[in-house]
Amino acid sequence: MADFYINIFLDDEKLKKLDGAGLSGEVKEIDGKKALQVEVTKKEKKKLVKGFPDLTFDDSNACVLPEEGENTLMNVIMDIKMLDVMKVAIIKLYNPLAGRDIEGRGTGGG
Repeated sequence: MADFYINIFLDDEKLKKLDGAGLSGEVKEIDGKKALQVEVTKKEKKKLVKGFPDLTFDDSNACVLPEEGENTLMNVIMDIKMLDVMKVAIIKLYNPLAGRDIEGRGTGGG
């Protein structure tokens, strides 16, 4: 069991894509809606919160990513055809240099 989760709520289009990828068995019912639940470690959660400062986790330790992040995660799931994707997806979702100037620390620039 994971420490945290990302919930991806599914519309008909996403359900069809999952079915085509052979992942329809991974769909769960959450709050009366069809969803995927992607496991997230504590370390990955820290990176997600840094990458998405407004991200909040509910009482069941689950969150919903902003649309851009959710689309990125969904694309990784479709490419890999499994839900255990956070080691790959975190690289695309978390950009530690976002918002930093090119002449930031450690570059030797002035």
